[in-house]
Amino acid sequence: MFLLKKLAAPLLYPVSLCLEVLVLGLIFLWFGKRQRWGKTLVSLGTLLLALFSYHPVAAIFLGPLEQQYPSITDATLQEFLRENRLAPRKWIVVLGGGGTSDPRVSPITRLSEASRVRLLEAVRLYREMPGSKLILSGGQVFDPVPEAEIMARVARILGVPPADLVLETLSRDTGDEARLIKTMVGSDPLVLVTSAAHMPRAVFLFAGQGLKPLPYPVGHQVKKRPGFNREILFPGAGGLAKTEAAFHEYLGLAWARLQTLLPGG
Repeated sequence: MFLLKKLAAPLLYPVSLCLEVLVLGLIFLWFGKRQRWGKTLVSLGTLLLALFSYHPVAAIFLGPLEQQYPSITDATLQEFLRENRLAPRKWIVVLGGGGTSDPRVSPITRLSEASRVRLLEAVRLYREMPGSKLILSGGQVFDPVPEAEIMARVARILGVPPADLVLETLSRDTGDEARLIKTMVGSDPLVLVTSAAHMPRAVFLFAGQGLKPLPYPVGHQVKKRPGFNREILFPGAGGLAKTEAAFHEYLGLAWARLQTLLPGG
């Protein structure tokens, strides 16, 4: 089921959807008698690809996900620390966002952009939370080395003592991470660090395990820029990547909610 999910979901991503519509249209144009259908599908596929590539359209999809949980202010963090000052342990949980064990590149470059931002923000937070420990989460998906181990090496480079690092190396997706981290932290207070767009799904799955983390969203892609922004005028790969990230999260959230309705979910 896991492999099927990983292979089937990309077929519903923007580029795949547009190509599917375009190919179907070309089939009608070249091999069918319904030329009108073919022209309509080719036009639709082209229009959708252009729309998905525009940053304002991408923001419509991605913005609501990223804005669901606000960025943590110093006041919010201090309140969290006061409320949990008597707790024996405080955890900072960093969810893996991809990486590679390729020895040809530097350790920091081995992390995906998402993982790199999550880890850097978590290390900064760790230094503001005396006595806290970092849980780095991520198992083997398509790389022989668990994501948590790739992140741990970078964390040590950044000065985090090995004694303050706890690795969760068995998970393959966010649902696994929530289940496994529950067994590690129990009822201890925790701060959950992940990408802003991923946070709604992560919080939903962690809540399903009875956990109530303080969401610490990072890596926002939809940002306000002062003055004129020429990106709004032209389609581009950046806009398409944002739309794809949004589709990935909406599909993941839908799958997570569906699982709760299935027997044994």
